[in-house]
Amino acid sequence: MATVILVRHGRTTANATGVLAGRTPGVLLDETGEKQAAATGERLAVVPLAALVSSPLDRCRQTIEEIRRRQVAPPEVTVDEAISECDYGDWQGRPLAELAGEDLWTTVQRHPSAAHFPGGESIHHMQSRSVAAIRAHDAAIEAEHGAGAVWVAVSHGDIIKAVVADAYGMHLDLFQRVQADPASVTIIRYGRSRPQVVSVNTHAGDLAWLAPTPGADAPDEDAAVGGGAGPAASPGGRS
Repeated sequence: MATVILVRHGRTTANATGVLAGRTPGVLLDETGEKQAAATGERLAVVPLAALVSSPLDRCRQTIEEIRRRQVAPPEVTVDEAISECDYGDWQGRPLAELAGEDLWTTVQRHPSAAHFPGGESIHHMQSRSVAAIRAHDAAIEAEHGAGAVWVAVSHGDIIKAVVADAYGMHLDLFQRVQADPASVTIIRYGRSRPQVVSVNTHAGDLAWLAPTPGADAPDEDAAVGGGAGPAASPGGRS
């Protein structure tokens, strides 16, 4: 089975000032976000990537370019609207401190499956479209590049949280328990029996163990009873 690395974009000017950017055009990485994206690019440089997929928003395009430029044989970037930010509708562009006073805020926090942003989309729809897109890309990349393929999708916090919740088999009402920080790395494998959530919201650590080894077997789709021995290429274990 292929391996998808979900990367959230680096910190933006909107993140730093507490504004819900949503799909507002022209929201860029701030200085901290640029450093975060570069650090994630360095971290992934040891992993030959079969494909790169990005949300169309500028902050994701900036982040994925930092990853792409550090690859020895960089693939072209595929832009997919289906992993774009949630359509927050009338909430877009407003301060989070102000939104916290809205009745809908409580629904978003406690029962997100019932939340529909005025003038925008529901969290349920956001999850459905993003999960379908990630799974479709994963299947296509595995079919083209083989079961050891590793690829990256750069997207947004709520998108990544929703994809992780689906992979865990969690009800959408629990997706706020998942964290996805700026420029963090989350790793999932979609097996025929079940997805495997390999890591969530990591910021540092050697990822060389993800690099496909010629002649090596593809990752085992069966769960390792007792936990298993871990990847052979990682002396220090997963990070």
